[in-house]
Amino acid sequence: MPLRSMLLAGLCALALPGCVVSVTDTERLAPLAPLAHPPIANDSPHGISQSRLAVLDATMKSYVADQKLAGAVVMIHQDGREVFSEAYGWRDREANDRMEEDDIFRIASQTKALTSVAIMMLMEEGKLLLEDPLSKHLPEWSKTTVAVAKEKGGYDVVPARRAITIRDLLSHSAGISYGSGPGEQAWREAGIFGWYFADKTVPVSEIVAKMPALPMAAQPGEQWVYGYNTDILGVVVEKLSGQSLDAFFKQRLIDPLGMKDTSFCLPPEKSERLAVVYSARDGKSERAPNPGSWQGSGHIGQGHYLGGPCKAFAGGAGLLSTARDYSRFLEMLRQGGAFEGRRYLSRKSVEQMSQDALVSATFQPGQGFGLGFRITQDPGAMGNLGSKGDYGWGGAYHSTYWVDPAEGLTVTFMTQLIPAGGLDTQAKLRALIYAALE
Repeated sequence: MPLRSMLLAGLCALALPGCVVSVTDTERLAPLAPLAHPPIANDSPHGISQSRLAVLDATMKSYVADQKLAGAVVMIHQDGREVFSEAYGWRDREANDRMEEDDIFRIASQTKALTSVAIMMLMEEGKLLLEDPLSKHLPEWSKTTVAVAKEKGGYDVVPARRAITIRDLLSHSAGISYGSGPGEQAWREAGIFGWYFADKTVPVSEIVAKMPALPMAAQPGEQWVYGYNTDILGVVVEKLSGQSLDAFFKQRLIDPLGMKDTSFCLPPEKSERLAVVYSARDGKSERAPNPGSWQGSGHIGQGHYLGGPCKAFAGGAGLLSTARDYSRFLEMLRQGGAFEGRRYLSRKSVEQMSQDALVSATFQPGQGFGLGFRITQDPGAMGNLGSKGDYGWGGAYHSTYWVDPAEGLTVTFMTQLIPAGGLDTQAKLRALIYAALE
């Protein structure tokens, strides 16, 4: 019996509003059985306990039953074999539409990994070097400035001490924020603030071309500053490839990898598979407005992915995808740049991406940042279970992913919750997966 059928019956037993179980669902209901996934084969170097993964399963169900999450999909592969894949809760809770494993999510900053891979592809074609100044490819970036806060308010604008490089952008050490920092007012006045692009009616390249005139948040290389770095890299990909980022992704990654439901714009025929966005309010998840509005530095709501202008292909936060599609991309990385008989990147490029690239800047305790991902350097200092060398990131809608070469793992967690209100789902996910390893 599918776990989602058991979940439906369980939620109705809790008398959630509007819950209806069809005759077909009732007929499929049966006593709780162990998870159906068989153990890793004996010839595999790793193993994972299905009985221990049942704790993860129960924990995810509890988040849905408590209405902390409306729905989610968890997918785990070990040594290239699927060992866990379950959908929880609702794609659209108010419509009693259950989450399915092939439902589509706004993956936001998980887009950055594909853009980073695209940059490494261009490097392997001789079109750029990691130490290239950005201005070599986008001349308007030849001179930049930095905003330095004054003690009594306001800020001074000083010249950047050196050029911003491709490596700086990949590692988020270019000093470029999402418009925040001492010079925030200038960015807001220029209309460039936050990470949301789906509603933009002009190409990202036009927005990026205005950025060099604005003061950056820090000197290049000196701090880890999260911001438009990967959106800028997406423009570099377009400039050097002669294609839109949408076309480059489709030709070089999405179609060859079999990521059939990954795109910048949602086809109308797939609209019923797009997961609804919720927001955490007083410990519960509530349906976010449609299309929503700006709050803080990001867009809160359903967004313009249905019927939007589809003109701004943002390399930092623009894609839609499924758990299975994204897992295929992660498996390519785990396998050293090759997947199902086709090579996308060299093994050495993947190794370079998954090593700490920060020099003067620092990231978080026990972690560094590579060319597109955060890197676990010391699990003890990080404060959660993991392996030295595991790497990954996440998205603004509370989704996350990681690759653990040492344990042969790729993990994809998809949900749609913004803001997440400090929900500990991601940390629980990591702890329970590592607790299940044999």
